Amino acid sequence: MPLTMHTPQRLLRTALFAGLACYLSLTAVAQTAAPAAPAAPTSDERISALEAYVNNTDPGKSLTGVAGPGHNAWMMTSSALVLFMTLPGLALFYGGLVRKKNVLSVLAQCLGITGLVTILWWAFGYSLVFGSNFNSPYVGGTEYFFLKDVTSAPNTNYAYWVSQNVFAMYQLMFAIITPALIVGAIAERMKFSAILAFVTVWMFVVYFPLAHMVWGSSGLMNGVWNGDARIPAIDFAGGTVVHMSSGWSALLLCIILGPRVGLGKEKMAPHSMVLCMVGTGMLWVGWYGFNAGSAVAADGVAANAFTTTTLATAVAAFTWGAVERIFRGHASILGFCSGAVAGLVVITPACGFVNSTGAVIIGVLAAVVPYLACTKLKAKFGYDDALDTFGVHAVGGTLGAFITGVLATAAVNSNLTGAPAVKNGLAKLVTDGGLWSAQLKAIGLTLVLALVATLVIAYLVKVTIGLRPTEEVERQGLDINEHGEEGYAS
Repeated sequence: MPLTMHTPQRLLRTALFAGLACYLSLTAVAQTAAPAAPAAPTSDERISALEAYVNNTDPGKSLTGVAGPGHNAWMMTSSALVLFMTLPGLALFYGGLVRKKNVLSVLAQCLGITGLVTILWWAFGYSLVFGSNFNSPYVGGTEYFFLKDVTSAPNTNYAYWVSQNVFAMYQLMFAIITPALIVGAIAERMKFSAILAFVTVWMFVVYFPLAHMVWGSSGLMNGVWNGDARIPAIDFAGGTVVHMSSGWSALLLCIILGPRVGLGKEKMAPHSMVLCMVGTGMLWVGWYGFNAGSAVAADGVAANAFTTTTLATAVAAFTWGAVERIFRGHASILGFCSGAVAGLVVITPACGFVNSTGAVIIGVLAAVVPYLACTKLKAKFGYDDALDTFGVHAVGGTLGAFITGVLATAAVNSNLTGAPAVKNGLAKLVTDGGLWSAQLKAIGLTLVLALVATLVIAYLVKVTIGLRPTEEVERQGLDINEHGEEGYAS
């Protein structure tokens, strides 16, 4: 085709259109690849976020993923307080109650369990309890194995203002003390290796599933926060998860083990009531982190839990001493200590749900019922619950779980009638006074899980590595034979 005089103009026009098209195309790509930055929060949004921080509610978009310094500080303090309960609190409490030839064995068991459970929690436990990708009422998920993606940003399934890594460490302390409580029932007669083997399996079969069922976001018995909970029960700080699971497991394990060599023929009195008293005081102080910390915030619910914990514990200690004075003619240090621990145990599931009067009622019951279990029930059936773990923790934890259903009130904790509680029926149970029925279901499930699992695990350990040392080792003491040390030079 021959060129005409207009060809240069046509070429120029084509080039201009091509350039414009290319420019528009590149602009569109740039806009797609780099969207405009979001607008800064408005003054109203900032004020709303500040109010949410004070009220421990959802901060909204402006502060999503940001931990609140005050709430975080309280939870780090609470975590340290709960660890203080085990090391040194429980270790000294139990250590003082055994004979001096076995004091180090108790300390070693508490230390060994602390290290073992920490490893299990880091690798699998936290995810199995507080993960969510299984969306199961019985177990959490796998997304947090080895604490993957557990950062300083909050996990808003559980807390708006507390870093997830702090929350994970706080819950670790619960996981540590729960199996350590079992030590009291089988003290002075179970091999160290057997205890660690038993605890390893027990954590996977009992603690991790039960903790998820009660506290997990999709948990079967998480009546306060899971709108789909099939059993709308409540447990503020561990009546079922901690005390019932360990206490009932401890009873069955001590029966399977059998009594200590020389029981009923030799003196087996505590070797140091001073250590027992010191340990009790540490447990009481640490328990504020256990109970008030379970609000997962420094808020009004935590303040109520702090108050009710104090009242119930003091009343129980005084009442136990008074009962001893009436029936035995004296109030013993062991009685005061036992009463204090019993009060702490029974108030645990209720502390964030009951008022001050409810706490005093719980304190009286916490002294009388466990006292009868430790003095009458044990004597009648003859099981060797060496340090009264069953009488205090199993009986007390069961009592606490039930009485929580009787005394809980939304006037103290409005979450009892929140949206999830309305959906699953908890709110109606609280209003109508029928919450005790859901609590009984939770108690029954906890009992079955703890007892069946303990039976299987104990016999599994027995046939593989054995549960007890030889009679000669037991008579000489576990300290020198299992740990190569003695607690006292003379």
